[in-house]
Amino acid sequence: MAALSDLLPVAAVRLDVRAADWREAICAAGGLLTETGATTDAYTAEMIRNVEENGPYIVIAPGFAFAHARPSPAVHRTGLSWVRLEQPVEFGHASNDPVYLVVGLAAEDSGAHTAAMAALAKLLADPATARALQEAADPEALRAVLAGDTGETAETGETEVAGERGEQPRGGGPAVHKILTVCGNGVGTSLFLKNTLEQVLDRWGWARHVAVEATDTISAKGKASEAVAILTSREIARTLGEVGVPVTVVEDFTSGREVDRALRDTYDV
Repeated sequence: MAALSDLLPVAAVRLDVRAADWREAICAAGGLLTETGATTDAYTAEMIRNVEENGPYIVIAPGFAFAHARPSPAVHRTGLSWVRLEQPVEFGHASNDPVYLVVGLAAEDSGAHTAAMAALAKLLADPATARALQEAADPEALRAVLAGDTGETAETGETEVAGERGEQPRGGGPAVHKILTVCGNGVGTSLFLKNTLEQVLDRWGWARHVAVEATDTISAKGKASEAVAILTSREIARTLGEVGVPVTVVEDFTSGREVDRALRDTYDV
């Protein structure tokens, strides 16, 4: 699987970019994907349309938007772009606005970039690293920070976790439970949330008992009967509606503490 450094060349990084609104911010990220050969111009329009149709669910953490659309003929190869804005802009998200960082993703399929998303999710969950990324003086310095992904995130959640007490998921059902993380396209924000949830499950000692699957809204409705819960954004939860299993809203997809609480609610721990 592709590493973060493989998908984000220096030429795809722009710092202190001026944008009047969220559309211009996405255009800046999409333009870099086009300039570096990952996409055609049509993909930028698809990213904007994704927000117009599904709402600002791509704002997955305070100040951070993860712009993307479904795999399409407009994608030549999987790649990332990185745009730090000179002044933050509003995307219309209830809790995570305003946005100062827009990362663009072009994905050929739903699997090739999984490792890169895991690395990026870990980096952004570490407050010190996130601050270093925000303060990087130039693209080379930012790439150096990104290359420093060597350990676990600093965020540890609650001081006592279920795994330390030797507990296992309760409630009957299959030996391995399934939790779905859901976004509009199944290739971007849902992977971020999946990675954060898997980190929490590892800390709990439950990784072998709970499988996490990232998927899109359409597939999630068909797969809901296989799952014990769904974790997603507020906008996507409204789109899903009633699916027969608990749907928990997560505001910050990079926050281990928030996902820890969601998991505790799911299993009444």
